[in-house]
Amino acid sequence: MMKFKELKGKVPEKLFNILVKEIDDLRPCQQKAVKAGLLSGQNLLVCTPTASGKTLVAEIAAIKNILEGKGKAVYIVPLKALAREKYKDFKQRYGHLCRVALSIGDMDKSDSYLSDFDLIITTSEKLDSLIRHRAPWVSKIGTVVVDEVHLLNDPGRGPTLEVTLTILKKILKAQTIALSATIGNPKELAQWLEAELIEDNWRPVKLKKGIYFEGQVEFY
Repeated sequence: MMKFKELKGKVPEKLFNILVKEIDDLRPCQQKAVKAGLLSGQNLLVCTPTASGKTLVAEIAAIKNILEGKGKAVYIVPLKALAREKYKDFKQRYGHLCRVALSIGDMDKSDSYLSDFDLIITTSEKLDSLIRHRAPWVSKIGTVVVDEVHLLNDPGRGPTLEVTLTILKKILKAQTIALSATIGNPKELAQWLEAELIEDNWRPVKLKKGIYFEGQVEFY
């Protein structure tokens, strides 16, 4: 088991001082991510169960790169409601370390004010719009986080997300962290993202399977 304190000196001191108060042991997917190159800029596809610690992997990459002057971070989520939730969480946790912004509004604006922010939470549709409107700050992105990346297969949102990621891959030299609890073809997706695949079955609560019939559940 890897202790978080083992990362001292490997992540910026300000980030370490926040997380060491909250984390003792790194969870399995976090340990694997560190060993796979999380702290050295390696692209990662983290495919592990819900609540297994994927988000922290993305947070460490994003905040570390921001504090080390490697560029802005964009955190892409599928829904506006989730974007608002992430913004609230990140603003509270990291607002004193970097400037956090939420961009989910008018699709016909380039949101030039975002040039003044470091961590930008947005949806794939909004980011696609920003790119098409040639927002100048896009070229300064150093970290791309894609939450719920399995939605690439969604007939509605998938094409926009795929096009957006394809464009970012071509115009940026950024670290990409893709997260999902369920991917049907993780190896192929990791290859497309040019990322190391992180897989693990650990979950904080044991998952039981059973059959419900006539008011009773029989587990097996």
